[in-house]
Amino acid sequence: MRPSAIRLLNILVPVKRAVDYSVKIRVNPQQTGVDLNVKHSMNPFDEIAVEEAVRLRERMKDAVKSIKAVTIGPPKAVETLRTALAMGADSSIHVEIPENAPAPEPLAVAKTLQEIIKRQKEGVDVVILGKQAIDDDLGMTGQMLAGLLGWSQATFASKVEIDAAKKEALVMREIDGGGEEVRCRLPVIITTDLRLNEPRYASLPNIMKAKKKPVEKLTPADLGIDYTPQLEILKVSEPPQRVGGGKVENVDELVAKLKEAGFTAV
Repeated sequence: MRPSAIRLLNILVPVKRAVDYSVKIRVNPQQTGVDLNVKHSMNPFDEIAVEEAVRLRERMKDAVKSIKAVTIGPPKAVETLRTALAMGADSSIHVEIPENAPAPEPLAVAKTLQEIIKRQKEGVDVVILGKQAIDDDLGMTGQMLAGLLGWSQATFASKVEIDAAKKEALVMREIDGGGEEVRCRLPVIITTDLRLNEPRYASLPNIMKAKKKPVEKLTPADLGIDYTPQLEILKVSEPPQRVGGGKVENVDELVAKLKEAGFTAV
């Protein structure tokens, strides 16, 4: 009896268009959020996720069948998908929302990804996404998606190895004070940490090729997902300006100043 062929892996990489990490953030005049009329780029943690998916295919050769990027955002978010395609993704999905629509919350994003995964005829074996987005810093989407799907999860990954034959993933996780190695059964959700890799720069030929790669357009209505916010932001304000420190000549002067500030000995 011949052994059954190993099923080739399909990898899904959610990416987010966010304010570029080099931009100095300013609160908008309405104090409802930050000024978005600035440079945007792919969320850095998601960029690491795309890089890791491409590296997995390079290491595993023909064991990886496809890498598909997906994003939720306004029409301009297609630029983020083009970046992922130029880095090595094969195809992409754009769930388009209006330009001025509020960013979907993590649960809505997780439900969207769940529905997209259900629609993939060849299935999805590995989802790799950033541990958090640098705009809201919520860091919940990966965990919520694993909960909705009932899949294994390995968060804050600093090293990823996948055994396609055993259908297992061995992941080193970043934890307080060290690392934790976990073994997960596929399918699995993996969220990336900074130490996982250093993303490559897309070459000009790959940027040109990315323009010809397929981008499937969907809307929240197509997926039956409601993006109505469940949270209301009441006010956003900048932190108070820091006051400069001072110097003292001796310990007695330091003690006196501490007493003036209201500090007393215990």
